Amino acid sequence: MITSETKLTVRYAETDQMGIVHHSNYPIWYEAARTDFIKSIGMPYSKIEEKGALLPLIELKCSYLSSAKYEDELLIKTSVKEFTYTRLTFYYEVYKMNQNELINRGETAHVWTTKELKPVNIKKYMPEIYELLKKINE
Repeated sequence: MITSETKLTVRYAETDQMGIVHHSNYPIWYEAARTDFIKSIGMPYSKIEEKGALLPLIELKCSYLSSAKYEDELLIKTSVKEFTYTRLTFYYEVYKMNQNELINRGETAHVWTTKELKPVNIKKYMPEIYELLKKINE
């Protein structure tokens, strides 16, 4: 299984009045990590969109295990949990790098669509993308 890693440093604007990262930032970080993952398998997401396929979010799960604070260095490990001809589910783990502490885990589920948001079978619609995805579980 392929896993990508995305590093980031918590910015002041991402913290709340209590001085910890606001919960709303994690889905944004998942998106950054997902973009890195897709790029790492051989095709940037922007190219997938140019070819006519979209991957809208249909479900988000997010578990907060511990907190992060301003200037904490984080590592997000991203992998594909499941994929079918029509759906793709990513799994994320967020770690504090200096302590190697798992502070968050989550999942996002997506559906393949055309630019008109009509669901498609990616194997038939864009076999080259399906072949890239198939390689991640080999």
